[in-house]
Amino acid sequence: MRTTLTLDDDVAAHLRRIQRREDRSLKDVVNDALRRGLADLDQPPAARKPVRFETYDVGRCLIGNVDNIAEVLAVAESEDFK
Repeated sequence: MRTTLTLDDDVAAHLRRIQRREDRSLKDVVNDALRRGLADLDQPPAARKPVRFETYDVGRCLIGNVDNIAEVLAVAESEDFK
């Protein structure tokens, strides 16, 4: 199959480096890269390791209702809240 591709500069440079290093045609390098990439895309994603966090009991809440901002600020500033 014959087609035209527009490659990003960094991709084209990488392909040229491989082409020179391995003394192969651009067509062969591109086809091999596409085969490897497509095979990789066909694989299911790797299972992720679950993230675990260590928890600590810090005790009960020392202030009352944290929904009431005025009360929270008064307690934080050591004021008597009425």
